[in-house]
Amino acid sequence: MTTMKRILTLLFIIMTYCGAVRGAESVTVCSPDGDIAVNINLNDDLSYSVSFKGKSVIEPSHAAITMTDGTTAGRDVKARVTSRRSVDTTVKSPFYRAKELQDKYNEITIRIDKDRDVIFRAYDDGVAYRWVSKSKKPVTIKDETVEYRFKGNPRVAAPYVKKKKIKSFEQQFGNSFENVYTVDSMNSLDSRRLIFLPMAVETTDGVKVLLSESALIDYPGLYLNKSNEDGTLHGVFAPYPKKLKQGGHNNLQMLVTDRENYIAHLNEARALPWRMAVISDRDADLAASNMSYLLGEPSRIDDISWIKPGKVAWDWWNNWNLDGVDFVTGVNNDTYKAYIDFAAEKGIEYVILDEGWAVKGNADLMDVVDEIDLRQLVDYAAERGVGIILWAGFHAFDRDMENICRHYSDIGVKGFKVDFMDRDDQQMTAFNARAAEMCAKYRLVLDLHGTHKPAGINRTYPNVLNVEGVNGLEQVKWSKPPHDQVTYDVMIPYIRQAAGPMDYTQGAMRNASKGNYYPCNSEPMSQGTRCRQLALYMVFDSPLNMMCDTPSNYRREGECTDFIASVPTVWDETIVVDGRLGEYIVTARRSGDTWYIGGITDWSSREIDVDCSFLPRGVVYEADVFVDGVNADRIGRDYRHEKAEVTGGGKMKVRMAPGGGFAVRLKAK
Repeated sequence: MTTMKRILTLLFIIMTYCGAVRGAESVTVCSPDGDIAVNINLNDDLSYSVSFKGKSVIEPSHAAITMTDGTTAGRDVKARVTSRRSVDTTVKSPFYRAKELQDKYNEITIRIDKDRDVIFRAYDDGVAYRWVSKSKKPVTIKDETVEYRFKGNPRVAAPYVKKKKIKSFEQQFGNSFENVYTVDSMNSLDSRRLIFLPMAVETTDGVKVLLSESALIDYPGLYLNKSNEDGTLHGVFAPYPKKLKQGGHNNLQMLVTDRENYIAHLNEARALPWRMAVISDRDADLAASNMSYLLGEPSRIDDISWIKPGKVAWDWWNNWNLDGVDFVTGVNNDTYKAYIDFAAEKGIEYVILDEGWAVKGNADLMDVVDEIDLRQLVDYAAERGVGIILWAGFHAFDRDMENICRHYSDIGVKGFKVDFMDRDDQQMTAFNARAAEMCAKYRLVLDLHGTHKPAGINRTYPNVLNVEGVNGLEQVKWSKPPHDQVTYDVMIPYIRQAAGPMDYTQGAMRNASKGNYYPCNSEPMSQGTRCRQLALYMVFDSPLNMMCDTPSNYRREGECTDFIASVPTVWDETIVVDGRLGEYIVTARRSGDTWYIGGITDWSSREIDVDCSFLPRGVVYEADVFVDGVNADRIGRDYRHEKAEVTGGGKMKVRMAPGGGFAVRLKAK
């Protein structure tokens, strides 16, 4: 065959397999590198399938939207392709794991009917699709069909909604989106239970798939549930709230007592959230994926110059404990001045006043307890270069949002940590966006605690610096063995963190080796080693990052504290160097010319060679190294701090104790 014939044959294959042909019964869109292909059926019931390097990943799966007027988009359709495009651009990503990201994909838009399009995208690391409502009239959506079919019986890592007694889906819609992962075969999942996102699947061919969503604003969040059909998950959405009553934690929540017969109401033409799947044959690629951020809606805040990420000296986890002082510690000005002094001394950007500064039970953020003089504290902090962030319960914040934001911004408060939303129906996802917009109006940063995964909101509202939706370190204050935080830690970078930053709240200076841990609310400890806690500042994404322990403990552990305080919270570049889901991970991050490397392991001792090929070859770096001590398997706080040299392109040998980790700071000589 001549060279020209080969070229023509190749072009024919590309046009047939990866093109968009008007009038075809099906159409395929491929990733830019050609490894991923999405085949979309355009006749009868809309469905799609996905392959990776020739292996089936997602079997034909249906997608549809049903309206309350009885019409269903995606059933008995005669769809046609209206456009296709290839995009390769750079997206600025402030307050994230890299200062800019490559946004490269192929996309196809399909007209389903006169009022609706569906868009499919193929990235090199995954696929996504979304519905677009074009109707100029209000539309009420009764339900959305989301389906993921897999061949055989794949393995999954699924976070069930955490409920002691499972009665119904309705009972599970109110939850904090915190749980460890159930690792099992898909067909063994409990069909009574809802799974919140993200969740991970490993196909029978060994391909890794991370299921999630992005651009989740003013639309209910997606849960998955095991179908009666083997190898199949289907979507479930919380219906729109009809009746609410005040209650829950300290009267700060709005509890749903009745729901409508629909999931969402659209007042205008708009796009719905992306249904996304990260796909790879390497675990590390799940942890490295930026799809969730890239699929988020572009920033709605024009001027972001005032937004300041950083670390937070945090009071709640350590129970406001200080020793060696001449006053009774607690929620009072003396205690917070001590926290402010510590933050100023260590260059920590913020101090948070967690729950207790406002009178409990009243859901009124203007009703401050007598022991706190907020204006005095804010002024005291400002004189020392420290910002104050206030904790706020959901209902107390929502009921008087603009007045609260205006008042506290005027006196110099820098942001809010809003908590106990504990729902992701359309009403609540709309609240998260509305709170971010109001905070931006008054130049306030926002930490959305007690809520679902970010799902792109940190791109749309860059003042949302952190989001919980993670089974974080607070769990060790009350969780009895066999609670296993160590194994969970080496799963979330591959699963939950792929959806965006996590308010995990690391930094414990009391560290328990295996068998020595017990829950203690007043003087809590971490599971695993001291170096693990240091490493988490590099392994986890947290632009607003808590230092959870007491200033007294940090001062006793000066060199560890100084290292933590030196670690940035946003980055110019992030590389997931190595890892396996549920076993270990090594992450390298660059800020300017300085690199930081963090690694953590499960309960297995592990010796690894860290590949330093991401560093310029031949360049010698001075390394500040924290590694587990020889007795860290018995004494969690045991560590060794040493100086070394690392050469770009070489390897660095590191040993981690069971539940251990390591932390390195590199500066070029």
